[in-house]
Amino acid sequence: MASRHLARSIALQSLYEWDFYNRQNDLMKIIDRNLDTFGGVFDERDFARSLVKGVFDNLERLDKIIHSSAPERPINQLSLVDRNVLRMGLFELLYANKDEVPPKVAINEAIELAKNFGGASSGKFVNGVLGTVYKELQPPQPIEPQPEA
Repeated sequence: MASRHLARSIALQSLYEWDFYNRQNDLMKIIDRNLDTFGGVFDERDFARSLVKGVFDNLERLDKIIHSSAPERPINQLSLVDRNVLRMGLFELLYANKDEVPPKVAINEAIELAKNFGGASSGKFVNGVLGTVYKELQPPQPIEPQPEA
């Protein structure tokens, strides 16, 4: 498993645990414990921590974006996996260094996490939400005049 993918998987597991216990536990202690338990020695420990911290610091904004991008599925009714994959994917899509994590990489990684950890339709759902947000971020394309018939 690639180091960044492993870091994202551990970050997702940590966010899942934190969310499962109603965000009562110290998220940074959870990620550090999970990195020690599941990560072993690898060079992306700081990347995993930055994902978790980024989601934590931007949680309200990320949840509002999820709500507006998928209004038919209230955030508190999403599965813990889908909700936290979307939070991570949106954080990377919106706030990560684009040279380090291009938007399409952030989306593809989120889809893979959803497929691996979520339900049967999680990958499609995550793809739909993140794809919608990505399209909204793109500058409008100029309309080229059509030749007259």
